[in-house]
Amino acid sequence: MLAPWGTARGPRPCRVLGTGSNTVHYDVLVIGGSGIDTIVQVDELKVPDSDSVGVPPIRDYVAHTGNGVALGFHALGLRTQFIDYLGDDHLGRQILDRYVSVGLDFDHLPAPAGTPRSVNLVDREGRRFSFYDGRHPEDLLMPMSFYGPHLDRARHVHLSRSHFNREIFGEAVRRGTPVSTDLHAWDGVDASAEPWAYGADFVFMSAATVKDRAPEVLRQIMARGRARIAVATDGANGCHVLEREGAGEVRHFPAVRPERPVVDSNGAGDGFLTAFLYTLLAGGGTEDCVHAGAVSGAFACTHHGTHEVQIGREELARATEHTLTV
Repeated sequence: MLAPWGTARGPRPCRVLGTGSNTVHYDVLVIGGSGIDTIVQVDELKVPDSDSVGVPPIRDYVAHTGNGVALGFHALGLRTQFIDYLGDDHLGRQILDRYVSVGLDFDHLPAPAGTPRSVNLVDREGRRFSFYDGRHPEDLLMPMSFYGPHLDRARHVHLSRSHFNREIFGEAVRRGTPVSTDLHAWDGVDASAEPWAYGADFVFMSAATVKDRAPEVLRQIMARGRARIAVATDGANGCHVLEREGAGEVRHFPAVRPERPVVDSNGAGDGFLTAFLYTLLAGGGTEDCVHAGAVSGAFACTHHGTHEVQIGREELARATEHTLTV
């Protein structure tokens, strides 16, 4: 277990004495995962038997997993730094404008192939399917000259599953910095995910692909990697949690009933992850972490767009005292 940063109501700011002045350290450093989501609302996640269909207004949103995690931690009051590659294009400028508007610290390198994006279909029940254009060249690696100074100042680092940050795990381990990651809908077989699956201390994934195999995949992550906690979220079915100190028992927890109608599941996984880790790093137990994550994920499902609204510290504290399980 990590040393807590403060009470469950909010962490203590982390500072060290620098040369001639106080240097602010980050509670969380997020590396990789910014982009744009184009969201199309449809009746069903299937191709109609025609060559076109009318849909509600199509909108672009600042999105992707690193964006959601960074904004989520920021909304919960953690001192958050986000670094990434970003294109010199209108999508990149949209992202920069968003971060300026909310006060999120962001540093970036130029993306040689432009800003990544996704086209997400969202059906009337809030379920989604994503067409992802990652865009970054396969041989792209973030240089240590850029991320190293940031990593030196971080209490915790979250590595999005972005191939250019795959070599940062070793540097984080060398510094003794805990790492979290999100594998998304990993199938437990695709070897390209292994640096993240087996290199992080806190591993999150979706059970969307593995379904009933979720406990098996969580045990695989624990057996082959360094994870202290591995979590598979499963939408309305709740989540599965395995702890290294838990004698190999995969525990199932129910979902939380949203306080408002579900309209869009984009960003629910990021909401779960940020509230789970926020509670863990504040000294909460596993049950408290899962409950906070479930509340935050349910909150995300009640708002249109991917990461347009994040649950805040006070709202999370209030909601975790009054929620009902499904």
